[in-house]
Amino acid sequence: MTENVVETTVSDDVDEPVTTSPLEEEGEAAADYLEELLDIADLDGDIDIGVEHDRAAVEIVTEGDPGSLDKLVGADGSVLDALQELTRLAVQARTGERSRLMLDVAGYRAAQKRALEVFAGEAIAGVRESGEARSLAAMNPFERKVVHDAVAAAGLVSDSEGVEPNRRVVIRPA
Repeated sequence: MTENVVETTVSDDVDEPVTTSPLEEEGEAAADYLEELLDIADLDGDIDIGVEHDRAAVEIVTEGDPGSLDKLVGADGSVLDALQELTRLAVQARTGERSRLMLDVAGYRAAQKRALEVFAGEAIAGVRESGEARSLAAMNPFERKVVHDAVAAAGLVSDSEGVEPNRRVVIRPA
């Protein structure tokens, strides 16, 4: 990652240094890119920027009808996945560093994450009960990460097997 960038702001005629972390810089670069995209597509939306699990997290939200952003999600999140990759490339072009930012649109990934955590909990319970490894259905990288995190939090072990798009999580007893 890049080093912290120090910017200067003026407040009551006194210069105060403001430190921007590399992840915040990624979020700002992503927000700039996405705001231009929203303007071009003539879509209403605001950009929320944060940092989650050592990654820049950016979400496009709307105060209006959440369905107005459905075009940015697509079937099964396919457009969202592509938009995330394009945004990562735009951030990399601006910062010179590879980005791992996570993009959400209208809470789609947040809802998906909650459902995956429930699914993972059921699979974890099955592995604990049987004492045998369990291979799950093929998942995209986001889905696998959520499941791996849930498995680790439960004290079990998991890894991924296979090749995209058929890569899957295998949960094993500890």
